[in-house]
Amino acid sequence: MWHTYHSTLPKIHRYSLGTKIDTLFVEAMEAVSAAAFLSREEKAPYVRLATRKIDTLKLLLMVLWETKSIDVKKYAALSEKIDETGKMLGGWNGQLAKLNPTKERGEK
Repeated sequence: MWHTYHSTLPKIHRYSLGTKIDTLFVEAMEAVSAAAFLSREEKAPYVRLATRKIDTLKLLLMVLWETKSIDVKKYAALSEKIDETGKMLGGWNGQLAKLNPTKERGEK
């Protein structure tokens, strides 16, 4: 979905914000992929990293929308998917915190 929208962005944002958004999508996917293959104890930092990337994506997409570089329908469609992903990551992080409560608080 994003790649279709990316090609329609004005040039002023396509090669700046658009490229950064591309990078954030890839970095979030890398973090999720890494977490999926790690042991339970090692997953949390990667899930939190993916969450930060998704939160940054939301902000940059909002900038595109506010500068009228992406229309409301496209923004809403992307935001819905990204919000859903953020909720799933939040749930995953919550489950990891329940399984490893002392490590999340920084205790040994």
